[in-house]
Amino acid sequence: MSAEATPRKVHLMTAAKKLIEEVNVGRLLVSDRLGKIFEMPQLEAVGMKAGAFFVLKMRDLIRLPPGSEIFTLPDRIAVAYDPGSLSFVQEKNRLPVAAFLPPGYTVTYNSAYSEAGDLKPLPLFTYAACAVRDRDIYAAAVRVDKSLCHDSRFMDMKLVKRGAARLKKIFPKNRLIKHLERCALCYGCPNAKNLFLSRYEAPLPISPACNAQCAGCISYQPKKRCPVTQPRIKFIPTPGEIAQIALYHIGNVKRPIVSFGQGCEGEPLLSTDVIEKAIRSIRRCSSKGVINMNTNGSRPDAVARLFDSGLDSIRVSLNSAREKYYVRYYKPKDYSFSDVLKSVKEAKKRNGFVSLNYLTMPGFTDSKDEIDAFKKLIEKARIDMIQWRNLNYDPLRYFKELEISIKTEDMFGVKEMIDMLRREFPKLKMGYFNPYETSHKPDITLREVPFAIV
Repeated sequence: MSAEATPRKVHLMTAAKKLIEEVNVGRLLVSDRLGKIFEMPQLEAVGMKAGAFFVLKMRDLIRLPPGSEIFTLPDRIAVAYDPGSLSFVQEKNRLPVAAFLPPGYTVTYNSAYSEAGDLKPLPLFTYAACAVRDRDIYAAAVRVDKSLCHDSRFMDMKLVKRGAARLKKIFPKNRLIKHLERCALCYGCPNAKNLFLSRYEAPLPISPACNAQCAGCISYQPKKRCPVTQPRIKFIPTPGEIAQIALYHIGNVKRPIVSFGQGCEGEPLLSTDVIEKAIRSIRRCSSKGVINMNTNGSRPDAVARLFDSGLDSIRVSLNSAREKYYVRYYKPKDYSFSDVLKSVKEAKKRNGFVSLNYLTMPGFTDSKDEIDAFKKLIEKARIDMIQWRNLNYDPLRYFKELEISIKTEDMFGVKEMIDMLRREFPKLKMGYFNPYETSHKPDITLREVPFAIV
């Protein structure tokens, strides 16, 4: 027997390997019934995907980003891994803990828990798995965008209030400014705050109605389901009200973006006539900046009209590249999945920039069949960018309500999926926020902002 293979050395190598594995494991973070959060060092942290459990290694985790929030999940039972019994265990007297991460981070594993009885759905947030190491909290996620445009640390609320007061003084009859002031001050909308801080992207909500019935809609939910996180706008602004805000923002920001289709509204394509008039008013005064629309892409003809009017980019929302799961989540009223693909085609025909707002759910998004379908969609539709947005929804109910069944061995990994797409589509942009991408000749202002537009 060689020296390298002696029993003593084999024993030492095994012990060293075990020690390394222990060091690389996150510890369980739980809560008691009173909301006190604490570590259980004898148990290992677990992540969940599609109802399946996975031990979380430190390579799966990032230090909890600034601006994150920690939740306890009521009436749920925390799940951990017990290295002593080599099994997953339920901590029946402990509540699971989850992290709601700031924009720019995509969740890779959900908080691990089990349910007993008929429970109410969790509120419309993201529930990232958490772990503890050396008294620091970590979360199962990957950073997909380094922009600080939605970082609350750089949003001075005194300046936001001052900016809102300034715009109301300049445009005293503009109802949209008053609506956005409420979004910024009451609901914490980052885009609304950025409008009043004169930076990055400004929101242009317009539509009280929608032609989809998304399970996770944050602005409308049927009674007794779960509360909305941001109420929907109740009026349709005039083209003048829209143009006033857009031109003010364009005239005061270095790389300005203005966007239709916000969390506080329905589907902007239902107000195409108003948007078209607003875009033409904006472009008569300035070719500076990017005019973007976040949309479900339900009306290809309307998309074509708006690009012909001066729209620069669209971000189309999808939870899946497969029609049956798209329909089960969006529940479209008067359009089809093929209409969404046609809208992308119309935008590309007009040299528009197309992003996909890919609503990510660990265990589904990174499943083999979904990845295969998504790759085909990217290639066929000539997509320019993927925005890896978290799907704010109860993780277990998502799979139940959409009738999704996935084998554990078919889950590729969210981070691994993103890395793979970067390799296979090197020109495809990856991120979280709408980029400053425009095909028109920029930075030409024909005259001063028409404050009197109504």
